[in-house]
Amino acid sequence: MSAQDLSPELRRALKDIARTPRLLVASDYDGCMAPIVSRPEDARPNPDSVRAMRAIADLDSTTAAVISGRALRDLATLSRLPAEVHLVGSHGSEFDIGFVHEISAAATELLDTVVTELRAIAVDYEGVTVETKPASTALHVRNASDTDSDSALHRVRVGPATWDGVQVTEGKSVIELAVIRTDKGQALDILRHQAGAGAAIFFGDDVTDEKAFRRLHGPDFGVKVGDGDTLATYRVTDTDQVALALAFLYEERRAWLRGENAAPIERLSMLASPRTVALMTPDAKVCWMCHPEPDSAAVFASLLGTVDAGEFGVRPHVDGDRRAPLPQSQRYVDGTMTIATRWAGLEVVDYLPHDVAPGRTDLVRVITGSVPAMVEFAPRPEFGQASVQIEAVEDGLRVYGSNEPIVLRAPGVTWRIDTERFYQRATAVVDASNGPVVLELRCGTDYIGEEERTETQRRELAQSYWSDWSAGLALPVIKPDLMKRSALTLKGLVHADTGSIMAAATTSLPEEIGGVRNWDYRYCWLRDAALTASALVSVGSHAEAEGYLTWLYRVLGTVNGPEWLHPLYTLAGGGLPPEAIIDSLPGYAGSRPVRVGNAANQQVQLDVFGPIVELIGHLADARAATDDATPLTDADWDLVANMVWAVERRWFEPDHGIWEIRGNPRHHVYSKVMCWMTVDRALKIGERFGREVEPGWSVLRDVIAGQVIDQGWNAEVRSFTAAYEGTDLDAATLHIGLAGMIDPADPRFTQTVEATEAELRSGATVYRYHHDDGLPGGEGGFHLCAAWLVEAYLLIGRRTDAEALFDQLVKAAGPTGLLSEEYDPVAERSLGNHPQAYSHIGLLRCAALLAG
Repeated sequence: MSAQDLSPELRRALKDIARTPRLLVASDYDGCMAPIVSRPEDARPNPDSVRAMRAIADLDSTTAAVISGRALRDLATLSRLPAEVHLVGSHGSEFDIGFVHEISAAATELLDTVVTELRAIAVDYEGVTVETKPASTALHVRNASDTDSDSALHRVRVGPATWDGVQVTEGKSVIELAVIRTDKGQALDILRHQAGAGAAIFFGDDVTDEKAFRRLHGPDFGVKVGDGDTLATYRVTDTDQVALALAFLYEERRAWLRGENAAPIERLSMLASPRTVALMTPDAKVCWMCHPEPDSAAVFASLLGTVDAGEFGVRPHVDGDRRAPLPQSQRYVDGTMTIATRWAGLEVVDYLPHDVAPGRTDLVRVITGSVPAMVEFAPRPEFGQASVQIEAVEDGLRVYGSNEPIVLRAPGVTWRIDTERFYQRATAVVDASNGPVVLELRCGTDYIGEEERTETQRRELAQSYWSDWSAGLALPVIKPDLMKRSALTLKGLVHADTGSIMAAATTSLPEEIGGVRNWDYRYCWLRDAALTASALVSVGSHAEAEGYLTWLYRVLGTVNGPEWLHPLYTLAGGGLPPEAIIDSLPGYAGSRPVRVGNAANQQVQLDVFGPIVELIGHLADARAATDDATPLTDADWDLVANMVWAVERRWFEPDHGIWEIRGNPRHHVYSKVMCWMTVDRALKIGERFGREVEPGWSVLRDVIAGQVIDQGWNAEVRSFTAAYEGTDLDAATLHIGLAGMIDPADPRFTQTVEATEAELRSGATVYRYHHDDGLPGGEGGFHLCAAWLVEAYLLIGRRTDAEALFDQLVKAAGPTGLLSEEYDPVAERSLGNHPQAYSHIGLLRCAALLAG
């Protein structure tokens, strides 16, 4: 037997309920998990059902239970189910955690009397037996003649079944009398409440199971085993089909929870406009796009789940059950953020138009070729939590139910709209052999008519924005194409409307597959943004730094002083909402939870001032090189002074550090070095541009340096350590030499590099640290840390090692040249949010140093 022996309707229902964030799977025992037999003590479970129920219980966010009329002790003995499967006996009155109701002395006395009466009845009939349980007793007539069974049941119905305090439950060839309330439906509700389940499925075969079926509602459904009237929605023939259904449910839920079809992170490509970003899979599915801002809720989020979370796909149309062919290539149009995906006879070109008003997000997909294409459009606003309806209209589709209007302009395309669970999706087969088929998604407007510009003009406008910009860059000569892509990626993370810069385009891409280290990086970290802006200044683009500093001035106007700046802000410059979990998404490759917001917003990170001051210095130098009359503005110098002022007031405090460890603050060496760098760079900027500096600044710089060198060095481990009074290492501590606090020729720096290499480098990557940070699971190596080690190698004269590690860093980039945050050197796959600004900053920095 196979799953195909189940009805198509049941398979579809099982597939749907498998995608419930928290699911309860429950079944009766006799007649469902085990066949009905003449001797109750011989009712052994179907081994396939046991395996399936055990596997279901092992899944995340899934509760499995067996609710039986048997006494709990007998149920546990017979079922041989593991402790992970909850057992409920006596028709719902006996739980594996105890009775639902306490049994009073009076009830116990009544039960003894009832048992005595049933035994007196049973002794008069051959084949009639009595079963006693802690709170009930049952008369079984399955092995008696029809005449005797009818007579025995009648005597119970007119006798003890009528007594006060007795609860009666009748089933197949059995009548049970309880002295406390017994109700499988109530038991199901108790389990549902304990598990926090959003949906439940129950398998039952007996009339006693109808109480459970009656309690099902909403997305729940029941499955009746065998014939007979029932409130259940679906039906199977026997216990073998119950096993099939459980196994099918397990496979579907496992695939949903674990995201088994997730595209490798490094193979994802980013579309960008000055206002937003989107991610595409290698087979041209738009799997990530937020609206109205990149840090808003997602319209397409299948990257963190399945199509239930929303995606927009184009692929060759194939007949029957044949799989669509894989693309032959996917690449960026040179110097742009436009992506072309090609199959034999088919191409789709994707870009985000620039000629749209604020508050609007557009995506254009242009299909060309001789092969028919299948278009699948499944918008899921609010991370898939909004139930939307799709209406086909003359020029395309309208989406209803979202907070924001959404339309898809597609003149001439005939759509089919299907409903699955709470969702609708639209599909169409299009033929571009007579000319391009243009699909224009517009979020934030209900206008579905023609745009003022033609598609060709809109594409040219979008592409020239990027190509004109990249053509004017002074890029490192090493790996020039990859360097151009890195610069474009950093530019794509800039939110031009506000001047803020995202740390990465995504949230919750895992630092360990299946792990919980999944963070939201779609915000503007003061440190990350300053480093990004500096990297762009270094290749000849100043506008991003100007915009970022303007944004930062606005943010400073919202705090009582610069020392109270948060580490990160929304792209608009506001505070972050509390960190929340989107429970309806199973996560990338089953990596839960999916988080929105970032609790690091409330941390103390004293390193943020240094990168800001260094950026101002770089920008002033760049302005001076272009003969700018005012290379260092008064506003910029005031900001430098404010950063020193902030350091003066807080540098001696412990903090959470660059890695935002969610534990107690420590005196991190890197943070102290960045405080030192703040003052050091301020002094140098003042000297270069003739600004008056405070007399105490040089003293402050020396005091910080003295403390760090004294307390940060550990002679036992022959290295500067992660924090004072510790022996653990941290790759960020390399900045004691990279930032210039100590001379790279100092033996202590060489020893720190060697210790970092020995403990934290693994093949192609370098880990941040290896100490316990209070979070479960592990993580990959950091591309940025690898870049720091490349620079450190160069500083101590190990150029060959620097070149070799740089080559490995380059090889970690995906086919379209993007780098995520982390890398797993064992599985040789990318990890973490993507694309990550840090990683591309490091790539550009290394290439420039190696070429210098």
